Amino acid sequence: MAASAPKTRAAVEDLTLEVRQQIHVKASLEKTFDALLLELGPENVTPEGVRMDLSIEPWPGGRWYRDLGEGNGHCWGHVQAIKRPTLLEFHGPLFMSYPVANNVQYRLKAQDGGTLIEFRHTAFGLITEEHRAGVVRGWTHIHESVRTLAESSTKKAN
Repeated sequence: MAASAPKTRAAVEDLTLEVRQQIHVKASLEKTFDALLLELGPENVTPEGVRMDLSIEPWPGGRWYRDLGEGNGHCWGHVQAIKRPTLLEFHGPLFMSYPVANNVQYRLKAQDGGTLIEFRHTAFGLITEEHRAGVVRGWTHIHESVRTLAESSTKKAN
């Protein structure tokens, strides 16, 4: 059996990913947090309109996973921390099926009659160019959906 030549080492910048976003929502902390759980879970749809069938068990150690039925699916991660309605944090591979560690953090703060979501996604590992290019678009879509859902539930309540 022939041995392959060792690969060159990647620079740290090639092995890391960081996305930060701030989302201003015209809804209470509670409504925004509830909308976040729905959009990261059962209401999640890709920018192309594909339902993701995601589930979140909203407690420390709870799973965040994609249920494809009949015992099939993908473990996206686990709830690392949750403090309703101000913090939600995950760790795990997310949508990346290769050696990688991700941390996703949502911090919510009451601000100017609404809620400010401070979002951070950091990753370390063999991140593909496809994921590196698409991750901002995906998160932006989810966050716009959270904002729309939270604000529409506020309008219905009035």
